[in-house]
Amino acid sequence: MNGRSGITLSESQRVAWLRLIRSDNVGPVTFRELINHYGSAEAALERLPELAVRGGADKRFRVATVAEAEGEIETALRNKGRFVAIGEPDYPPALRAIDGAPPLLAMSGSGDVATRPALGIVGARNASVAGAKFTAMIANAAAGAGYTVVSGLARGIDTAAHRASLFHGTLAVIAGGLDRPYPPENIGLYREICEEGGVAISEMPYGWEPRARDFPRRNRLIAGCSLAVVVIEAANRSGSLITARLANEAGRLVLAVPGSPLDPRAQGTNGLIKQGAMIVCSPEDVLEALSPLSDMELPFKGGADEDEDDDLPAAAPDDDDRVRVAQALGPSPCEIDDLIRFTGVNAAAVQMILLELDLAGRLVRHAGGKVSMI
Repeated sequence: MNGRSGITLSESQRVAWLRLIRSDNVGPVTFRELINHYGSAEAALERLPELAVRGGADKRFRVATVAEAEGEIETALRNKGRFVAIGEPDYPPALRAIDGAPPLLAMSGSGDVATRPALGIVGARNASVAGAKFTAMIANAAAGAGYTVVSGLARGIDTAAHRASLFHGTLAVIAGGLDRPYPPENIGLYREICEEGGVAISEMPYGWEPRARDFPRRNRLIAGCSLAVVVIEAANRSGSLITARLANEAGRLVLAVPGSPLDPRAQGTNGLIKQGAMIVCSPEDVLEALSPLSDMELPFKGGADEDEDDDLPAAAPDDDDRVRVAQALGPSPCEIDDLIRFTGVNAAAVQMILLELDLAGRLVRHAGGKVSMI
């Protein structure tokens, strides 16, 4: 599986894409819907305030400015980084296939490393000596076989995985901006990764200090970049189990290293094995599991392809349609197809109403394309 072909944005398009994804209430799914509907980021940007008002926004809608986007691109260049769009040659190919793939990634380091078949390795921050050693064995074997080792730059297992694969090529997924690597004690490791042939990525703006809720977002990217994820030492309710769940939802292989029932760090991994995760007792187990996946073409969920020559017709829901859809939605996630059947509103109008509600901050999008109302 190789992702080194595809579109290339012009600089003006890159600025417009960055403005769009940095505007209020525009997430990856909304971004894709806007560009697919209006044909370009520039056209979508002009419509954002109007759409938000239709959706019932209770405050002024903020559209990111040209100056803000150009400033962030300049910050990236000062930090030896760049912005890579979905579909461009350096964008991780496996990540393109997940629901809600980031339209733009901040990237620092080698794009070649980002596009190779990848193995995610995650686990406990308070790793044991044995856990860190076994992690290094797996990471070294996978990297030596040509796989990029993906992890989250955290203490413990993540650190062991990155260090063991450092000179073969490793990918660090950052929870905050690329100029705000976390934790502070791994800043040196982060610099080594970017300078020694590895790569770091983030979907967050430069200058963004990571918060607790940003780490599950980072875990989604770890899972998305990887063909398979190995979990080594994970307590119950740990972030590593979130990564495993997200990998499973994305159709990726989940592997787990068993541990002592007396060690709390093994409760999560042992639980994954009970739930059907593949058991790992040696690096060879991982390489055997990866081998048939390496050339597999993952289903591409769809990006946001600009076609500025098309004058796409806008769906025109009326106020009655908006009322029916809003009343049909509630706090429980529902399928969009079910919403269309229940309300009797045509599909194009429902999609437009959902877009309006999303931009107004009243809609929640869930895994599997489900939606609910705040």
